[in-house]
Amino acid sequence: MRRDEQMTPQVVLIMGVSGSGKTTIGLRLADALGWSFCDGDVFHSPANLEKLRQGVPLTDEDRRPWLGTLRSALTEWIEQGRHVVLACSALKAAFRRALVEGLEDRLCVVYLKGDFDLIKQRLVHREGHFMHKDLLASQFEILEEPAEALVIDVADSPDHIVARIRSALGR
Repeated sequence: MRRDEQMTPQVVLIMGVSGSGKTTIGLRLADALGWSFCDGDVFHSPANLEKLRQGVPLTDEDRRPWLGTLRSALTEWIEQGRHVVLACSALKAAFRRALVEGLEDRLCVVYLKGDFDLIKQRLVHREGHFMHKDLLASQFEILEEPAEALVIDVADSPDHIVARIRSALGR
């Protein structure tokens, strides 16, 4: 996000590894702002979802169509003037570029950052999610932390995290 006080993003992209709290924080933030929420995982193909269920890491080739579909959705939301909080892993810099390039003035990236052990503990206790918990190590391996993002420590409470994001957005 540019640090221009006049800029009001239409989309907040919440990124991080599985178990970092993207959906929890995204839903709470969207509710607090009165915006829509979208989970980027719904854009995955059935084949990608099946791989993730089986604990098979996705390749960049697997992600290419998913990123294209997400980019189309982002562009459409912005063109329509919709305000959306999007939860999306976006772990590599190239993935984020594919999603946000040219849209930076209408979009804020929030990186939910946490250490491996904390997030692993969260995944051990998480139920009902399609992604296999054994994929966490592969996510940390490919993670390229963003240079241009609001970085939030996931060890904080969800209420505190949402308050920090709202404060950064001036809302």
